[in-house]
Amino acid sequence: MPLTRRLLVASGLGAFMAGLVQAQGDPTVVIGAGLAGLSAARLLQTAGQAVIVLEARDRIGGRIQTSRLWPDLPMDLGASWIHGLARNPLTELARSAGARLMQTSYDAALSLGPDGAVTAPDFKTAERLIRKALARAEKAQSDISVQDALDALPEWRVAEPELRRNVHHHLNATLEQEYGGAIEELSAWYGDAAREFGGGDALFPDGFDQIPRYLAKGLDIRLSSPVARIAPGRVTLASGDTIAAGPIICTLPLGVLQAGTITFDRALAPSRTAAIDNLGMGLLNKCWLRFDRIAWPKDVDWIEWLGPRRGEWAQWVSLARGLGAPVLLGFHAAHQARALEALDDRATIAAAQDALRAMFGSRFPAPVAAQITRWGRDPFSRGSYSFNATGTSARTRKALSGPDWDGALWFAGEACNADYFGTAHGAVLSGRAAAHAILGG
Repeated sequence: MPLTRRLLVASGLGAFMAGLVQAQGDPTVVIGAGLAGLSAARLLQTAGQAVIVLEARDRIGGRIQTSRLWPDLPMDLGASWIHGLARNPLTELARSAGARLMQTSYDAALSLGPDGAVTAPDFKTAERLIRKALARAEKAQSDISVQDALDALPEWRVAEPELRRNVHHHLNATLEQEYGGAIEELSAWYGDAAREFGGGDALFPDGFDQIPRYLAKGLDIRLSSPVARIAPGRVTLASGDTIAAGPIICTLPLGVLQAGTITFDRALAPSRTAAIDNLGMGLLNKCWLRFDRIAWPKDVDWIEWLGPRRGEWAQWVSLARGLGAPVLLGFHAAHQARALEALDDRATIAAAQDALRAMFGSRFPAPVAAQITRWGRDPFSRGSYSFNATGTSARTRKALSGPDWDGALWFAGEACNADYFGTAHGAVLSGRAAAHAILGG
């Protein structure tokens, strides 16, 4: 089902209100120093507006977080890639920031069966079955989950174990890992509705945090300033301090909005409240493992393991080919990511090592260091990025984005972008759209 979206522009009243409060001297207050908030603040300040950015964390970047625990190898714990280099706003930002890029290729991949033997899974048959299930679901009168669509297909009910394994692996790789939502939650109609830029994908060898640092230059950013209450013309911090505001741009992650830890003094539009309640907040966690040597094939970027348990240690990225570094990155998404968050670092590393030895043999070395994320437990994100849960669509995201309270409050962020939700570039575009709308064009 094709989706289209136009960037939101301010209503005449909203633009008038924004201009009025600026004329009275109150700054625009941006809540959140992630990519959406920094992009909005940068554009507004460039246009001559006074801007204050409030950030709950003691750092900028939001879900962009580069660790320098290993001084010679910056590791991105949040977003890692520019997905689609052609005409992507992040590509231009990277160029302006002088950031080095390293392209990765899905073609440079290795697939391993449950016993570690190199395999060539029949994903074409799996794809055909998935497409047939989703095509049947499109004809239904109401949306269902991807899993329900699969369960309703007669061919699935009699599928052999190997086909089932291939289907589940393919869905994990292309939907659950991509959107952070389990197939039991993802919309069969719109779960895979995000648009993509052309061109290849690229990592930041020196860290994705170069982008937020570039955007933040010269901005008035107040760190360790969690917001407790938002009212027209006023933001109250958890400390009790208040800040007089012109327009307020809220770029809080969907997971934080869903948690209800921020009080809104006035009721939000019912459609916006429904969007917050019904969209899904996905989860993708990373386990970076560093070794004393490269003990796996050096000519691949991606390693897939069709292991005995669905979605566990199924997707790996190797830094051996691109950087010559003895580092592997294991991904977990959705249900599997939540389950893994319950383990401590030692147990997580042990589970990773067991998987790698099943993949490459019992002599595979133990890691010498690890870095592990738990985004679902982070109180300032409560997940990784949003997804279209059953019953939600582009219309839901449009209801979440844009103005409320007659232009005194605006919403932006990746969850507000109907075309590029769940992405860093979607956050940039959403922040810019809010700023342009406040400026009246």
